[in-house]
Amino acid sequence: MLLRLLLLTCAPLCEPAVLLLTARPPRPTEGTAVTLMCETWLPPQQADVQLQFCFFRDDRALEPGWSRSPELQVSAVWSEDSVSYRCEAQAAGSTVGRSKPIQVQVQRVSVYNVSLETRPPGGHVVEGQKLVLVCLAAGGTGDITFVWYKGALGLTLETKTQRSLTAEFELPAVKESDAEQYYCAADNGRGPCLSGLVSVTVTVPVSRPVLTVGVPGARAVPGDMLQLRCEAPRGSPPILYRFYRGDVALGSSPAPSGGGASLNLSVTEEHSGNYSCEANNGLGAQRSEAVTLSVTVPAGDRKRLTLVIVEGLLSTLGLGTAALLFCCWLKRKVGRRSTGDAPRSPAVPPPRESTYFNSAVPTQTQPAYENVNVVGGDEVYSLVYHLQQARPSAAGTA
Repeated sequence: MLLRLLLLTCAPLCEPAVLLLTARPPRPTEGTAVTLMCETWLPPQQADVQLQFCFFRDDRALEPGWSRSPELQVSAVWSEDSVSYRCEAQAAGSTVGRSKPIQVQVQRVSVYNVSLETRPPGGHVVEGQKLVLVCLAAGGTGDITFVWYKGALGLTLETKTQRSLTAEFELPAVKESDAEQYYCAADNGRGPCLSGLVSVTVTVPVSRPVLTVGVPGARAVPGDMLQLRCEAPRGSPPILYRFYRGDVALGSSPAPSGGGASLNLSVTEEHSGNYSCEANNGLGAQRSEAVTLSVTVPAGDRKRLTLVIVEGLLSTLGLGTAALLFCCWLKRKVGRRSTGDAPRSPAVPPPRESTYFNSAVPTQTQPAYENVNVVGGDEVYSLVYHLQQARPSAAGTA
């Protein structure tokens, strides 16, 4: 009995155990889990011995070290994990067995279904804003190298290597020259996979437009046809141009394909003033500097204008004279009815001398007065005649 007890006590040290290490699955793919199992065979007399296990990768102990579990799960393995593994067992602090090393072949999955996306979406960006090119792979294992290309000729922009299916490349401030086609490639060592082409459009805000007035020295005379031309040096079409005199809008003109636009005006005296124009393509309006336009009236036109004013005044004066004569006639008629045989003074006819516009010697305009009737008492009624001054002939005016 004492001999049997001694044998059980020294059994872990006297007869080594047999250990066999296996892996499930035996050929895992990158990024997947693997379970290591350490199977043990003990002599019958040592079946009740409590064992502890430890797993090693290339002679380096794996976490958590020694434990009573004969299994260890590795959450994810990679191609560089394709090395040798083994396990050991111990009892009472003494090693009782060691397995043979095994090779776990980790299979790498090629990158596939690579695509390129943009932020902002659709590849539409305003000049000066940030553009992000996102390269995505639907699958693939291990470290992946991403490369971004510009244009059909494939100008390399950036290269990144990381253990991820997604990578980003950023243009912090887009320029007009960045409007191009882009694509990317992803490779994990088993051959590159390319994305499709993605077009990027860059919208340029309009710059300050320039206004030109289509008359020499910005001076015009009434009747001229005036052309206002407005053009922004930079800006993506379509562009809408508006024209102003001061703050008064004169009209607008679109430029669907870019460039400038014009507005035509028939000049009058009222068109003198400061002119400006405005350009807008939906990204903010820009206004030009003001251009001053002077409309001058020629001397001949001023004379004609003066004659027209004088004629108007004389016509008005003639109407007033006629009204005065009518009032006198009416008063005379009333006086006849009221006085009966009151003495009358003979009427003196007005001077027959008259002047015409074509008279050789113009006469001065002199008013003529004549007493036409004395009704009675101190009341005297008179007729007033007014002769107009002769108007110079057209030849003389010229």
